[in-house]
Amino acid sequence: MADRMLFISWGSPIPGREERGLEVFNEAIGLHGRMQQDGRTESFDVVLLGANGGGINGYIAVNGSTQQLAALREDEEFTRNLVDASLVVKDLQVSEGYTNEGIARQMQIYQEAVGKVPQSV
Repeated sequence: MADRMLFISWGSPIPGREERGLEVFNEAIGLHGRMQQDGRTESFDVVLLGANGGGINGYIAVNGSTQQLAALREDEEFTRNLVDASLVVKDLQVSEGYTNEGIARQMQIYQEAVGKVPQSV
């Protein structure tokens, strides 16, 4: 089961580039579908958000192991898709995160660190 995730979010389309934006979006969906099919990632979810004032219009959450996501970050087709996306949407961001067993491990590390800090009242 995946313990890591890559969170790829974007904001609004750049005016005048909407058509290319749709092409890049469809290319990304195809890319992640192929990667999942080939076992290069475990799964991915696509979310489109309604108006929220937060600057994120949608995201793709890619789930996999540390090794799978490290390989994804180095994949040329993935990199090209991100470059293409950066030219058609505002606020493109890629963040790494934890899921499933990865959360338990991160919380354990945090708890150990908290135990070393004097607590004030």
